[in-house]
Order: sequence, then C-alpha cells, then structure tokens
Amino acid sequence: MNPEADRIVTELSCDMSYAGYLRLDRLLDAQHPRSAHHDEMLFIVQHQVSELWMKLLIHELSAAIAHIRLDRLEPCFKILARVKQVQRQLFEQWAVLETLTPSEYVKFRPLLGPASGVQSHQFRAVEFLLGNKNPRLLAVFAHDAPIFDWLQGLLAAPGLYDEFLRHLARQGLAVPAAQTERDWSQAYRPHPGVTAVFKTIYEDTARYWAEYDLCEKLVDLEENFLLWRFRHVKTVERIIGHKRGTGGTAGVAFLRRTLETRLFPELIDVRTEIH
Repeated sequence: MNPEADRIVTELSCDMSYAGYLRLDRLLDAQHPRSAHHDEMLFIVQHQVSELWMKLLIHELSAAIAHIRLDRLEPCFKILARVKQVQRQLFEQWAVLETLTPSEYVKFRPLLGPASGVQSHQFRAVEFLLGNKNPRLLAVFAHDAPIFDWLQGLLAAPGLYDEFLRHLARQGLAVPAAQTERDWSQAYRPHPGVTAVFKTIYEDTARYWAEYDLCEKLVDLEENFLLWRFRHVKTVERIIGHKRGTGGTAGVAFLRRTLETRLFPELIDVRTEIH
C-alpha cells in the first residue's frame, strides 16, 4: 500500500482541477488543420505556442516599463532575466519547425491564404514595447478596432528604452531633452549625448551599479531579439527558399531587412568609446 495514495484529491469540480484551471478544454480544441496532411498540426501548434510566449513577453515588458517609470530598477532585473529565458524558448522552437521539409509544407501552404506572421498583433506589440516603432504597420490591423486601438496606444507611448532614458535624466544624468520628450510613435534615432551618458555609467559602475546592470540586461534582450529574427530568416529560407511570403511580403528578402534593426543603439556605440 502507498500511504500517499490516500491523500490524492479525486473529487474535483471543473474550476478546481488542473484542466479547469488551465482551460485545457479551450486550449486543446484550438487546433483545426485545414488539410489532412500530417504536418499541418506541427505548423499550427508551433505558432500557437509562440503566441503564448509572446503574451508572457508583453506581460513582463509592460511590468518592467511601469517599474522604470517609478524609478524602481531592481524589480526589472528579475523581469528581464525571465524575458531572456522566454526569448530562448522562442529561439529554440525554430528547430522544431525546421523538421518541416519543403515538400511537406507545400502540400498545405496554399490553404493558409493570406494568413502570415506579419499579421501577429502580439509580435507587433512586443516590437512597440521594445521601441521598434513604425506607424505604417498599424494598417494591417485596421479591420479589428480593439486591436488597432491597443496597438495605437502602445505606438504613442514611450517604450522600454525611452523610459530608461527618462529615468536616467531624473537621476541627474545629462540625457538630451530631445530623447526624453519626443514623438514616441516614431522610430528612435541615436544621439551622441546618450552615448556619453552611458560612457559615464560604464566608467563608474560602482556609483551607477543598478543602471549599469540594466544596461547589460538590455543588451542581452536586443541580442536575443536579433538572434530570434536570424533563426526565423534561416528557417523560412530552408522551408520555402525565396518564394514570396503568404501575407504579400517578399519572404526571405523582407525578413533579412529586419536584421538591421537596432533597438538600443547607444548601448552598442558606447563600447567603442570606453577606454
């Protein structure tokens, strides 16, 4: 007899059970392939799991921004460490999708119609939170008013890096005013004055340890973001070659251009200035 067996709870209402808490009835009923091809299930699950991870990224990045706005950097260290690990999960997922071969994908790709990852509103939200702003990309979501309004709000608000620069200015560091009060809906433009501020931080880490630590976590975040994008490019290239994307993009050529993104430019520029 196993004495622990008597302690297992067997009388469960639907809202108390593991399945009930996680809403597994809805979650596991969300996969509806349009073909009879075996590998379409992989394609659907891969993208749904990615969207779940992105939901967590939005949750965590929004919390980090709120803390920085209140000059509380310490809670952000744990949050951004978690973001880094979520990014790692998203990166490693590409290895699963790479098991889909070109001859397999072509069997059900036509059934996707115009559906494309470029239409992911959560990925766009992650980009806006990280400061990669482009007002023209909102047009993709004009058909869905609540999503459009939400993204428009994120577009018009300071991103993670913007709030960090504003924090540094409140601490008395000479962040140029043009970087702390601007049109947040526009892409960030680097400023040598911000590089100078980071040089001060990196050359006196004892005095600015919290700011220095956050700088390095932001560098981790940007590196992981670009590594994810690179893996995306190589996965798409491996599966469809240089065909056009399902959403009307140029496919691999379009994705390669995204590798030029610089989220936090002065955090890289400052490395040239440190002696």
